[in-house]
Amino acid sequence: MTAGDISWVTTATALVMLMTPALGFFYAGLVRRKNLVSTLIQCIVIFAVVSVVWALWGYSLVFGPSVGGLIGNFSLVGLNGIGIHSVYAAAPNVPELLYFAFQLKFAAITPALIIGACAERIRFRSLLIFIVLWSTLIYAPIAHWVWNPSGWLYGLGAIDFAGGIVVHVSAGLSALAAALVLGKRRGCVFWKDELNSLGTTSSASESKPSNIPYVILGAGLLWFGWFGFNGGSALAANDLAVSAVVTTNLAAAAAAVSWMILDWVRKGKPSAVGISIGAVVGLVAITPAAGYVTVSSALVIGLLGGIISNLVSSWRLARTRIDDTLDVFACHGVGGIWGSIATGLFAFAAVNGVNGLFFGNPGQLVNQLVAVGVVAPFAFFGSYALLRLINVFSPLRVSPEEEDTGLDMSQHGEEAYHLE
Repeated sequence: MTAGDISWVTTATALVMLMTPALGFFYAGLVRRKNLVSTLIQCIVIFAVVSVVWALWGYSLVFGPSVGGLIGNFSLVGLNGIGIHSVYAAAPNVPELLYFAFQLKFAAITPALIIGACAERIRFRSLLIFIVLWSTLIYAPIAHWVWNPSGWLYGLGAIDFAGGIVVHVSAGLSALAAALVLGKRRGCVFWKDELNSLGTTSSASESKPSNIPYVILGAGLLWFGWFGFNGGSALAANDLAVSAVVTTNLAAAAAAVSWMILDWVRKGKPSAVGISIGAVVGLVAITPAAGYVTVSSALVIGLLGGIISNLVSSWRLARTRIDDTLDVFACHGVGGIWGSIATGLFAFAAVNGVNGLFFGNPGQLVNQLVAVGVVAPFAFFGSYALLRLINVFSPLRVSPEEEDTGLDMSQHGEEAYHLE
């Protein structure tokens, strides 16, 4: 362990923590004003709840000694046996407590992503139950398979530098399940001729975001925090961390530009909300690849990620009746799938020891496809079943009256702006 490595990963841990309130502002700016407070606090309380779950049993299930490559055992429950001088074998440059803290931030933001699909209609109590169970039964196995050196997908050869599969594919497919189980919002109308970059599907008067500056602020802070998300995943202050930071920035920039141009051509004006969403999509797409690809490949991954996610978002609005409120599936699910596959295409051994298809190793693409093909249905069907089960003893949706009032007042008795 060195002071430089510890300092960098500690800084990265703080940057990733910032992404949770950043996501809160990003989401809150997109929903209607009567649901702004509830959306913000859902992100914060998820961070608090998952912090407790991660310390008590989550870390042990993911990074504890493996049981058949499927899940960790309970030997590290409550951080048992982990002292200030402990070192985790897969992260020898930093203390294990710091590795625990860094990975906690990933475990916390992943379920927070899901709430964008069921925003404006989910009951707070049921959400808390879902977060505890989802973190335990869905996230923990997936993270163990991919990131634990004894996990079966890790052993297969699948690579995921900072969470394209573990975080974004799992959250995006779980969000799609949540949108299907909860159903569309009251008064939600699907317009084929009035598609917008936001991805909401309400009537014209309701489809506008409540606070565009919040959306831009949230996107900017997410962009900033993502340097810790991806750069910190090198787990050392080294050249790989620098490469990951640079590829992260370029992919985000490329996707913001491609989303903007596509909107501009199709709708006549560049959307501020669309540019913000495009940047986030680029960050999602580069996440699994950040430590494996060159800067030129990062530009291609971001450019195509913005186009693909934009088209999927528009297709959902025009061709389906799925009310994924904030387009979590199109942005995180599709972006994560594309990025994970792109890692199998563009990975370059000179960066981090692994070649993809374009550099003579088609087997890596196969490994990536297998990982996505396993994780996506596991997250979708597992979340669908979990939500159905929770709904039996704790209804997922608020009442029609509470939904009309808004979750700010009906769930928390507070409002974002007190108007005289």
